[in-house]
Amino acid sequence: MSVEIEAKLKVDSLPEIERKLDEAGAEFMAEQQQTDYHFDDAGATLTTSDRCLRLRRQMVAGSEEHFLTYKGPKEKSSFKKRVEIETGIDDADSMRKLLSALGYEETLVVEKKRRLWRLGGCEVALDRLPLLGDFVEIEGPNDEEIANVQNRLGLETLPHIPKSYAHLMKEEQRKT
Repeated sequence: MSVEIEAKLKVDSLPEIERKLDEAGAEFMAEQQQTDYHFDDAGATLTTSDRCLRLRRQMVAGSEEHFLTYKGPKEKSSFKKRVEIETGIDDADSMRKLLSALGYEETLVVEKKRRLWRLGGCEVALDRLPLLGDFVEIEGPNDEEIANVQNRLGLETLPHIPKSYAHLMKEEQRKT
C-alpha cells in the first residue's frame, strides 16, 4: 500500500509544457494510451465515500498491460493525497467477471493519451482527455518536491484541481 500525492493542473498548451520539461533536463519515459474502467456497486458506495475502484488498460509501444487500482478517500493536504493500492492483472476479462460477482459494475470509462516524464524526483504526466482537454499531473514523494517541479515548469500560478478525471468526466457528461 502506498500514498499517492499529486498536483493536477489544467493547461492550455501541452507542447509548451513539453518544451519546458526538455529545457529543465527532464527524462521522457513513455507515451501511453490509457482506458480506465471505473466500478461501483448499485448504491454507489465507493463514489459517495470518495473512493475509487478502477481497471486500467494501458498500451505502451504496442504492448498491452492491465492494472486493478483501489484509491481511498482524499486526505487533508496541499495537494491531492490518498491511499493507493495497485496490482498488475494478467486476465482482464476474468477480473471483470470477478468484480461483477462481487457486486461491482462498470459505471464509467475514461480514455486519455499520456506522455510521461521524470523530473526532480517526480513523475510528470501530460494528459489529453476527450471532452476535458489538457492537464498536467505532477506526482511525487512529498508536497515540497511537487511544488518545486510545478515552479520549475512555470505552473505555480495555476490552481490545483482536487477532483479525479472520473469526477470531471461525470460533471461534463451531466452538462451535455
